[in-house]
Amino acid sequence: MRNTVRYGTASAAIPSSAAKDVEETKDRRGIQSIEVGGQLLLALGRTGKPMLLKELAREAGMPSAKAHPYLVSFAKLGLVEQDLLTGRYELGPQLLQLGLISLQRLKPIRIATKEIATLLTDTGLTVAIAVWENVGPTIIWVQEASHALHINVRTGTVMSLLNTATGLVFAAFLPPKAVEGMIRTEVNRLGGLADPPSQEKIEALLAEVRRRGLARIAGALTPGINAVSAPVFDHAGNIILAITAIGSSGVFDPDWNSPIARSVVEAANRISRLLEHIP
Repeated sequence: MRNTVRYGTASAAIPSSAAKDVEETKDRRGIQSIEVGGQLLLALGRTGKPMLLKELAREAGMPSAKAHPYLVSFAKLGLVEQDLLTGRYELGPQLLQLGLISLQRLKPIRIATKEIATLLTDTGLTVAIAVWENVGPTIIWVQEASHALHINVRTGTVMSLLNTATGLVFAAFLPPKAVEGMIRTEVNRLGGLADPPSQEKIEALLAEVRRRGLARIAGALTPGINAVSAPVFDHAGNIILAITAIGSSGVFDPDWNSPIARSVVEAANRISRLLEHIP
């Protein structure tokens, strides 16, 4: 005997075993409490900012008293964390780590990690891949150099827009509206520490990065550490990755036309071509 599944006026005969699978899929039931609690995580993801309990509960469509036990459990798992001073909740380190792992499975990341193996061999430097997240340029993959660096670059690190080569690449090639707020915040923060760069200086710096297709930093953030970074574009011409080489000043020539700079640009261009980008 064969069962028939109808779509509109058309019908298709399928074996009874396949029909059983369809019915089981339709009737599949999950755990309601997980689905309810998951709304809190989704709400944090939608807003992209730390939230008070009552704000988060309202966004998730539930009373605060109902939301609180879920948040306690999520905090124990590292899926959320609470600022003890403000009481606000935000996405936790374990959830961010899961997101980064998911990003690494995307096609551009898979292509990039394979292609920069040559860059790693050629330069002997620490090489990192960064993407743009709502918190800024974020390292999602890093391969350490054979010799130790006195700098903490690891998966999940958010890079400064103005004081790192990685950040400068994104600041230069993303639409201005996407970065101007973060640049303004960073300039204001720097104002309390030193003379903040003027708007004219920032615009000139980003214009040079666009012209050269490369950003460089020589000991700006960490004395003795240099870096160069180049953008990777998709088929539509949007920046989706930054490839960055980092090393100590003793072995790293940060000149615009140095062999290291050329190797980084060539690697980024090679990945862009594989993603069907046409300059």
